[in-house]
Amino acid sequence: MTTHHEILEAALTRITAGYVFPEQTAAVDAALRRRLAEGAYQDLDERELCERVTDDLQNACPDKHLRLLWTEEPQPMDEEPEDVARARFARYARENNYGIRRVEQLDYNIGYLDLRMIAPAELGGPAIAAAMQLLAPTEALVIDLRECQDGSPEGVQLWCSYLFADDEVHLNDIYERATDSTRQYWTLGHLAAPRYLDRPVTVLTSDLTFSGGEELAYNLKVLGRATVVGQTTRGGAHPTARIPVAPHVTVTVPTARSINPVTGTNWEGVGVEPDLAVAVGDALETALRHLRTRLG
Repeated sequence: MTTHHEILEAALTRITAGYVFPEQTAAVDAALRRRLAEGAYQDLDERELCERVTDDLQNACPDKHLRLLWTEEPQPMDEEPEDVARARFARYARENNYGIRRVEQLDYNIGYLDLRMIAPAELGGPAIAAAMQLLAPTEALVIDLRECQDGSPEGVQLWCSYLFADDEVHLNDIYERATDSTRQYWTLGHLAAPRYLDRPVTVLTSDLTFSGGEELAYNLKVLGRATVVGQTTRGGAHPTARIPVAPHVTVTVPTARSINPVTGTNWEGVGVEPDLAVAVGDALETALRHLRTRLG
């Protein structure tokens, strides 16, 4: 059985080597070693260890993607072959309908799109196009991200592209530590379904909305394309690697960071603030009232 000390050593090694803000790794290392010396992790099972270490990590460095996660099913410690990992994720995305839970026409010809994840464009492209084809005749749109907690930058890029007229909208940049390079994301020129233009859009958020769901909300808000309704989101803006450090324990290490071309920053630690702040259960009705007013 892997000891708590071995788990912490492995996690700190991965954080030091890969964290997107290397200047902060010394403080993280010192904080966890101090807590270990104080006996803060004694008599904890692995699940409890993950919770306690995650709290300590985020106290030392308030990055909500920097965590230890416990999994009930044991995981192989050898690095998974890339083709196996891709196949496993493709199966997961397919079984979850590429994140598209519902597409519906509501009263007053308002479209409703419920997204639970933002699938990569190469996997979810046909499903995304099918959803946008169904929504094409509507006069306004609600995008429900209240339970959307994961996503791909390329998937966000594709969803956003349907809401702008051409390929000239700069959406986001992502800086990657490993390559010391920045990739730009712009709207796409060719799409497989009609663009959704010149009609009002609202985005629903909650305190569960995270990661890729937040990027979609943030992009549309700062570009003035959508009104955000609901609660401030969780605040996780950093693309993250997941690395096993014990059969039941994974460390998540942010290896890149988003840089929005409009704001020059991102939503890490602060979340996406709504334009219309309401309780999560009131968000849909509030959005519908707002859209009906816009439609006249």
